[in-house]
Amino acid sequence: MLTFDDIRNNEEIRTYIRKGNENLGVLGYTEHAFAHAMRASQTAADILTKLGHSEREIELARIAGYMHDIGNCINRTDHAHTGAIMAMSILRGLGMAPQDMAVVIAAIGQHDEKTGTAVDAVSAALILADKCDVRRSRVRARNQADFDIHDRVNYAAVNSVLSVSGEEKTITLDITLDDAICSVLDYFEIFLERMLMCRRAAEMLGCRFSLLANGGRVL
Repeated sequence: MLTFDDIRNNEEIRTYIRKGNENLGVLGYTEHAFAHAMRASQTAADILTKLGHSEREIELARIAGYMHDIGNCINRTDHAHTGAIMAMSILRGLGMAPQDMAVVIAAIGQHDEKTGTAVDAVSAALILADKCDVRRSRVRARNQADFDIHDRVNYAAVNSVLSVSGEEKTITLDITLDDAICSVLDYFEIFLERMLMCRRAAEMLGCRFSLLANGGRVL
């Protein structure tokens, strides 16, 4: 059976992640390299682990999380869809079983808020892991005068923690923002669509999603 270690060590996949991140850097986007890929992979697996899902689902979430942004090496627009098609070709070549491949490519294809939504546990976990990766280290611009609103929101996030309670069936994103850089209102305005997507993903997992910013409940 194909494992996450097989995927993480695959040079073809690593090349697409690397090139996608380079392309987004030219376009002025935040970091989408191996740090984000590993964070999404580990967080998606952690969510399903804490909610008592099967080892198979957890491993597929790890794989989908790592591969979810490979479509950026083609174009940022529709990167979820092109990434899913790329993943299907790669995973088929590596011998993944069709029933597992279908879950992974659905998660990748559904992870963008413009066109996707959670359709099963793996896609829900990936959406939460991806959209809740808000941190200062993702900002590439060195001069704050060059920040766009997304840079400013990420740079203002001095701490962010995604916590999952299997007993209480809750998933909570707790963010501490430097409000001299970005207000809570700015965050909510920019990321509202993503946070609503997270709420639907949590519901798919039978949980309630909450967003806390600087100690106050926003969602």
